[in-house]
Amino acid sequence: MAKTLIILFFAALLLGVPVAFTMGVAGMAAIFIEGGLNPLVATQRMFAGIDSFPLMAVPFFILASELMTACGLTRSLLRFANALVGHLRGGLGHVNVLVSMLFAGISGSALADAAGPSAIVMRMMREAGYDRHYAGALSAATATIGPIIPPSILAVIFAISTNGVTVAGLFLAGLVPGLLLGIALAFANHVISMKHGYRGRETRADMSELLGAGLAALPALVMPAIILGGIIFGVFTPTEAGAVASAYALLLGFVLRAFSLRGLYVAFVRAAVITSSVFLIIAMASIFAWLLTYLQIPQELARLVTSITDTRLGILFILAAFALICGFFIDTLPALIILTPVLGPIAYGAGIDPLQFGMMLVLNLTIGMVTPPVGPVLFVIASVGQLKLDALFRAVLPLLAAELVVLLLVILVPGISTFVPTFFGFSN
Repeated sequence: MAKTLIILFFAALLLGVPVAFTMGVAGMAAIFIEGGLNPLVATQRMFAGIDSFPLMAVPFFILASELMTACGLTRSLLRFANALVGHLRGGLGHVNVLVSMLFAGISGSALADAAGPSAIVMRMMREAGYDRHYAGALSAATATIGPIIPPSILAVIFAISTNGVTVAGLFLAGLVPGLLLGIALAFANHVISMKHGYRGRETRADMSELLGAGLAALPALVMPAIILGGIIFGVFTPTEAGAVASAYALLLGFVLRAFSLRGLYVAFVRAAVITSSVFLIIAMASIFAWLLTYLQIPQELARLVTSITDTRLGILFILAAFALICGFFIDTLPALIILTPVLGPIAYGAGIDPLQFGMMLVLNLTIGMVTPPVGPVLFVIASVGQLKLDALFRAVLPLLAAELVVLLLVILVPGISTFVPTFFGFSN
């Protein structure tokens, strides 16, 4: 059955079948063709995959992001970021990085960032004389900060796919890696701006402009503090935090009178459509992941890995390389659901902290969002900016190198992922 499952999966991928249906069709076809299992198990696994209380956080965080965007607060974040770092060398590039870090605390999604604030800054950079493909590449790279800084949708998915880690713990584990990712991309932008002569705004923002921009952006900046503060101090669970974030965004829109009936309707519809696609992927991937476990593929892979090396660091490097390659060909969310039960037992058996492994895996697959042939963020940016995909990929290479340095640090230094959760009592 294992051979049938793998062959059908890759055959469907090559035929261009959407990855959610690829996993579901491959799993159900393998069950029917090989026999030995009741076909009803496919339906049971689909339902079990989405029957999770922590998973309810996902639609709430998606809705909160859509409502905050409908409020028009993305522009406020842009003005605030421009006032802070716009005067530096390559100023709009630094604005791109900073606004993605700020927006990550609202959306938790790379695609939402790429289609929203990153796309806006990309157009600003092009109008200011930056190379159009570099502007697109930086916008794609900065969008990958979204799934790392909490609240992260991928962190929720990982936490419900494995044992020994909580959503709150993984949220906190992403703080330092997310900050390092922003610093690495800002440094790369500075080097590239020095080389090509990209300058910042002519005058540095004075205190009045800085305070004005900060006050305008304050409603958006408060949301991450509400989410993390409530979780850390035990006021609510991560799932309840999503509901609180949605309620806050809705209340804020009415207070600021930023909603029109049309805009509110569009925000709810978009959130519903995105949530439906996410849950469909999770349900279909649950069949595939369960079959892999049932066929004892994780055990076979564990024996293969330990035959190569039995050191903790060596095993972590092998798992990271395997995940990175998978990220090139499989979209982030289904890859996470498939790889977590497969690679997780190997990592835990080698004594790797689940928080470090989770952050390594999430960061790894997020980097895959800006690498061909799948690279969904690259496709979004190329479509929005009307850019050639091959030129966009060449422009993103030095930025990918910066992200890989951060990944290397996460692998080599466990404390990058574990210090903050341990400090607040969310260690394993």
